Amino acid sequence: MIELEGVPELIDPVMVAAFEGWNDAGDAASTAVAHLDREWKGEVFAALDAEDYYDFQVNRPTVWLDGGVRKITWPTTRLSVVRIGGEKPRDLVLVRGIEPSMRWRSFCNELLGFAHELGVEMVVILGALLGDTPHTRPVPVSGVTSDPDLARTMDLEETRYEGPTGIVGVLQEACTHAGVPAVSLWAAVPHYVSQPPNPKATLALLNRLEDLIGLRIPLGELPEDARAWQLGVDQLAAEDSEVAEYVQTLEEARDTAELPEASGEAIAREFERYLRRRDVGPGQSPGGHATESGDASYLRDTSSGRTRPPKPVRPDADGDAGPGSPPTGGPGRRQVADKEDDDGDGDDGNPEDPEDSSKD
Repeated sequence: MIELEGVPELIDPVMVAAFEGWNDAGDAASTAVAHLDREWKGEVFAALDAEDYYDFQVNRPTVWLDGGVRKITWPTTRLSVVRIGGEKPRDLVLVRGIEPSMRWRSFCNELLGFAHELGVEMVVILGALLGDTPHTRPVPVSGVTSDPDLARTMDLEETRYEGPTGIVGVLQEACTHAGVPAVSLWAAVPHYVSQPPNPKATLALLNRLEDLIGLRIPLGELPEDARAWQLGVDQLAAEDSEVAEYVQTLEEARDTAELPEASGEAIAREFERYLRRRDVGPGQSPGGHATESGDASYLRDTSSGRTRPPKPVRPDADGDAGPGSPPTGGPGRRQVADKEDDDGDGDDGNPEDPEDSSKD
């Protein structure tokens, strides 16, 4: 049973969700939701029961000291609400957690129960995948949906993907069957520098989210972090001629593929974003604040914050990761050439790639 005591009536709420794990290359998606929560000072009002969905041998709880008292933080999924100020205030319901280990259908139904009770108008799920994309170019972000009408009205791709999926794909389909408009935004992370954090991919997801829901998002230090990240990767790639040559090949392929778009919609979209940020009037707040009410009572969760992403460093040459999760190898690794398409089908190895024409 869902209880929402202390949560005031929300204004045009949109649910924004991200999950650590298989669908979160470079931690780009989960960091984006953490950024929204931090910038708008969200407070957690609900948390799913960790016993129902997580294998604690896979996602272990952590022990910490609070004034000398030992406490345990359990891995779970938490929901918070933030109210965006301005002439037309609205609310965001932020969902941040870990991809569940079990009972995915019950997990999605519970989130949809919260969406129904809160009057959520649309669900936006953020994800990040590994791709053959150069770190020197803008991060590709694809917006996909299973709803043909939503794809047409919001200029999104109608997903045609077939194959293994993660909680992002399952939740999107659950929303569709429940009649809740749902969109997934996917950022492509370079597979040769996939270790977290990736502030450039996080920034790209937030910019795309701005366009989708029509809100200005305070970016804080993310642009500076993204520039520092790219400079750091440039330096690492320059130390290995094989990697530098591979990056140049990706750049040429990307530039050739995007040449027609560069003269049309992409430029117009960037110019519109520039104008929105430039024309914020003195009476309009560029950011927002957490929902406040004399009757509101939120459960504070001080353990869910995230610190500013560190600058990139050379990864451990022995790092590795499981299927579908970001490998920990970086630009200094000789395995970069092995990451290219092994079977000649154009697939970069990520099974949830919405841009993979072989699966669309």
